[in-house]
Amino acid sequence: MQTKQANNTTTNLRPGLFAPALLGRNTLYAALFIAVLVFLGCRSDDSADPCSPTEPNATAPSTVEQPRITPSVAAQEPNAPQELITAEMSLFDGKSLGKWQPVDFGGQGEVLVKDGAIHMETGNDMTGIKWTGPLIRMDYEISLDAMRVAGSDFFCGLTFPFGDRACSLVLGGWGGGLCGISNIDYYDAANNQTTRMHTFETGKWYHVRLRITPDKIEAWLDGEVLVNINVKGRHIDVRAEMDLTVPFGIATWQTAGAVRSITIKPVTGGPELSEDEEF
Repeated sequence: MQTKQANNTTTNLRPGLFAPALLGRNTLYAALFIAVLVFLGCRSDDSADPCSPTEPNATAPSTVEQPRITPSVAAQEPNAPQELITAEMSLFDGKSLGKWQPVDFGGQGEVLVKDGAIHMETGNDMTGIKWTGPLIRMDYEISLDAMRVAGSDFFCGLTFPFGDRACSLVLGGWGGGLCGISNIDYYDAANNQTTRMHTFETGKWYHVRLRITPDKIEAWLDGEVLVNINVKGRHIDVRAEMDLTVPFGIATWQTAGAVRSITIKPVTGGPELSEDEEF
């Protein structure tokens, strides 16, 4: 409507008097509009790329609430005083699931015990198990053997407690070789300081050891350091896909995997690895 009125006014004016002035004013407006667009484009270039599923939550809080080392946990999680773990404990007898429970992801593969191991068949997308027995939530170690049976994605997504929170150690994700911790400061294993690549052979057992202390997460794969990160003051959580395995569980993604020789024990003396070795 405004454009039509401006054109009518210009038609009624004497040529060579006000029309050039209007034309100059319109040109000025156009130039200002273009300048604003250029300015906004520059600001956009200076900012981070839009968030994707593997990037931090855009609404992440600016301050990090520290995990409680002696947490008050959800009622559905095991926390009975008589079940506290005070010495090394085997979590799998090689014969039955015991206190491991298959997770209903929807589209999951079969979970069964055979050849002394818990086998998680290929799911669409996930298959996994969750521990329903006693827990340690800080100052502890978990060890297990894990194997990729078939497929090309993670064959061991080990979710573990960190105080009143949880996070996951991923082995063989994102195409078969990526390892790391999900999540740290809202970034998953493919996008944070713990990201590592490793070649995994199908049908081969790998020994995993994980150590959790208040300020550090450490992990070893066949005796070699895989994770050594100071997490003091950082936000720890899991990817949404792993929520059903919280606080302690193991899962696969479009892959068949197996685990055996699962143990947990309390530790004292803090982390094993020094700060200068940290990565």
